[in-house]
Amino acid sequence: MSIFENKVVVVTGGTGSLGKVFTKRLLSGRHGKPRKIIVFSRDEAKQHYMRVEYQQMRKRVTDEAIYHNFERLLEFRIGDVRDYHSVCAVLKQADIVVNAAALKQVPSCEYFPYEAVQTNIAGAENIVRAIREHNLPVQTVVGVSTDKACKPVNVMGMTKALQERIFIAANITASETRFICVRYGNVLASRGSVIPLFHEQIKSGGPVTITTEEMTRFLLPLERAVDTIVFAVEHGGAGETIVPKVPAASMVNVAKALIGDRDISITVNGIRPGEKVHEIMVSDEEAWRAFDRGDYYAIKPMLPELAEATPAKASLHKEYSSADTVLDLAGTHQLLKQYNLLVDQEVEEGEFLR
Repeated sequence: MSIFENKVVVVTGGTGSLGKVFTKRLLSGRHGKPRKIIVFSRDEAKQHYMRVEYQQMRKRVTDEAIYHNFERLLEFRIGDVRDYHSVCAVLKQADIVVNAAALKQVPSCEYFPYEAVQTNIAGAENIVRAIREHNLPVQTVVGVSTDKACKPVNVMGMTKALQERIFIAANITASETRFICVRYGNVLASRGSVIPLFHEQIKSGGPVTITTEEMTRFLLPLERAVDTIVFAVEHGGAGETIVPKVPAASMVNVAKALIGDRDISITVNGIRPGEKVHEIMVSDEEAWRAFDRGDYYAIKPMLPELAEATPAKASLHKEYSSADTVLDLAGTHQLLKQYNLLVDQEVEEGEFLR
């Protein structure tokens, strides 16, 4: 598989947890060797630390290929998806764009909703506008979305839902480019997510805080999130939303699995502003447009201009919810162990590159 062979790939928000792991995957050459990888973000400190982490790979023989590809292929650009002019500049040479730039913390977006609008909605529109108004030869744009965009009840989800619609509609207004979305749940151990918080609470002797005993979440390892993007680039049709089939767990069992046999209590603090008890990745309304693609569902766009005749029947007959099939405590423990996320196996932030 060489879908990124000789391509210029721009990763907006490329210094985030997902962007870093996606960049490492590209540098590995598993999906073809890109001509250039551009990490586009607004935080110069995070870019500096990411660059230093790659430079330190020189000392590790197993990372030699990635290190040398970093030297030849990786470019860092300071900029912000909110700024139309910097978006135009960074997309000039792009073949593939992965839009991972986002404001994603649910409470923060509730308190500062317009900030979320500017990044999550206006940022997506700037990408589309730059391609359309300057006839940029971008082949594919992947919009990274979230389960919170499905039946949204919080600002983060609402802005991500509109981002999805902006990218889907762009297949009509900028028809030379293929726009696809990927939608998934909590990415395990990503910055700001619940598992690093639980790790810190356990290290401090507890208590571990959960919002409600009934809460469930889809759990997706970072590598599987990257797999979803790769699958979308390789197989996604214009206007489709790609949803991975992933396990779900209760937050109580996640906390218990991480605590293990330690004498640490669990306390219930109540649901934070904008949170759901259960997350949904495909709604009832979308189910009739969702088709099986092996390890994924592909939601067809509702716009008739993008609709294609599909002989197969839809794969879902109801919403796809984190409450549907929930791992028990043993299954939750095994999942966390599989991805080295138990506290005594914790991977520190800087180690994601290794």
